[in-house]
Amino acid sequence: MARITFLGLGVMGYPMAGHLAAAGHDVTVYNRTTAKAEAWVAEHGGALGKTPRAAAEGAEFVMACVGNDDDLRAVCLGDDGAFAAMASGAVFVDHTTVSVKVTRELYAAAAAIGVGFVDAPVSGGQAGAENGQLGVMCGGDQATYDAVEPIIDVYAKACRRLGDSGAGQLTKMVNQICIAGLVQGLSEGLHFAEKAGLDIREVVQVISQGAAGSWQMSNRYQTMADDAFDFGFAVDWMRKDLGICLDTADENGASLPVTALVDQFYKDVQKLGGGRWDTSSLIRRLRALG
Repeated sequence: MARITFLGLGVMGYPMAGHLAAAGHDVTVYNRTTAKAEAWVAEHGGALGKTPRAAAEGAEFVMACVGNDDDLRAVCLGDDGAFAAMASGAVFVDHTTVSVKVTRELYAAAAAIGVGFVDAPVSGGQAGAENGQLGVMCGGDQATYDAVEPIIDVYAKACRRLGDSGAGQLTKMVNQICIAGLVQGLSEGLHFAEKAGLDIREVVQVISQGAAGSWQMSNRYQTMADDAFDFGFAVDWMRKDLGICLDTADENGASLPVTALVDQFYKDVQKLGGGRWDTSSLIRRLRALG
């Protein structure tokens, strides 16, 4: 069993760290809001670090799942950052969805002190984290990935190295691009069904068995029909992710017209007060339009 630190106990990190503890690993946690870390320790045992550095002291593996580029830099760098405590040969695994720029910056900073760094963003949402069924897409050195894969497998349904540093984040961008267009298409289809006087549930029972079927359809059609969105992956976070996708596309020359359009539709959802709604709330925007 390994000595592991987990930084960030949000809707994803809290259950992911819990799976590590349940598997018998020696887990120390840190969260910006200390009460959340205290609740985790009360539920799962382990220890609490008051700073990322304190939490990472003596850890073989440090996992992070925070908010954005700035949050990731904050838990890694500086006098109170995890890197200040990590010994040569330890491995830092970033499960946050961030830019390739910060990923490669931190990979280089880690390498300079003999620490391995794997970018490992996840897909599968809160339910995937709670059930230990996440898709994990990784970038980094092969030997470093090989060392950490058995740890990640505790909460992963699928885990794969896609290439050198940054490849995991680039793959997560592909994931978010695909989801954006799919959710908009699903929203339009269900909205059309409503306008046509069809029963959404009966329609989906039929079309989900054919080429239109998808994870989003199977897992979100019921709540979309019920106009319920107070759960899941928030619109605010999706806009953050799509912004990363669009910025990267500007750099590499990719054309993302649908992604850019759906990003603006999510902006409309934010204006409706839906920043914390699930991403399937795109259908509420259509309903608001009549």
